Amino acid sequence: MERLKIGEQTFYWLNGGVTHLDGGAMFGVVPKPLWSKKYPANERNQIELRTDPIFFQLNGKNILIESGIGNGKFTEKQRRNYGVNEEADIEESLKTLGLSRNDIDIVCMTHLHFDHACGLTIPTDDGFESAFPNAIIYTSQIEWDEMRNPNMRSRNTYWSENWEAIQHQVQTFQHEIMIENAFQMVHTGGHSNGHAIITGECNGEKWVHMADLLPTHAHLNPLWVMAYDDYPMNSIFQKKKWLDEMMQSEAWFLFYHDAFYRALKWDKDGNICAEVKR
Repeated sequence: MERLKIGEQTFYWLNGGVTHLDGGAMFGVVPKPLWSKKYPANERNQIELRTDPIFFQLNGKNILIESGIGNGKFTEKQRRNYGVNEEADIEESLKTLGLSRNDIDIVCMTHLHFDHACGLTIPTDDGFESAFPNAIIYTSQIEWDEMRNPNMRSRNTYWSENWEAIQHQVQTFQHEIMIENAFQMVHTGGHSNGHAIITGECNGEKWVHMADLLPTHAHLNPLWVMAYDDYPMNSIFQKKKWLDEMMQSEAWFLFYHDAFYRALKWDKDGNICAEVKR
């Protein structure tokens, strides 16, 4: 289990499973000869994308960023289309930390697409139950509204089985929210209308999880955005804004999807100057 210490804060990456999605879709209009130099594709033109939640402890609370892809929720067709050859094993990851699902106090969801939210619920004989029954689940109000009432495009990624069992645990925010007086979630839009990022500071060191505005290290160029983005111009604007601010602050960038880096820092010229590899 990889870990990163920022100030007095230690972040751990749990095993949330893996997907393999179309490289062309992940890099939008960027030609393959350019993006494939930075992030390799398999014979099906798919790129590996981890879905590993980030765990940390703060003020006596056990906190997750994102929830993984869960276990037992995909049909064979979905497993094939999404390139799922490894599902989540959150229980085992938490066990190595001396914890269980019941010990999670807070789950921060940047957005609720299936590859981030499938881990929020567990299949049962009668339907689905909460995977983290004692947790407050934070997400933006816009995201929560669309999750429950998706449009013809978004209904393929906002699944009822991922929200119905946890709706009593959800706490929403409009523009931003400070959590535990230590880190904040900020609504950005872009990838989805309700997309948010998460940023914090510990002992003078900053960190940021830009979620699907910056899904991998290869998406550093602000113009390299996904075809999956609902509002690509918003993605570009927000991505540039936060990249400029966080790189200037020498912040750590934490990844959920990257198959090669768990976290890294870039200098002002875009060169990697510190890293935690997978």
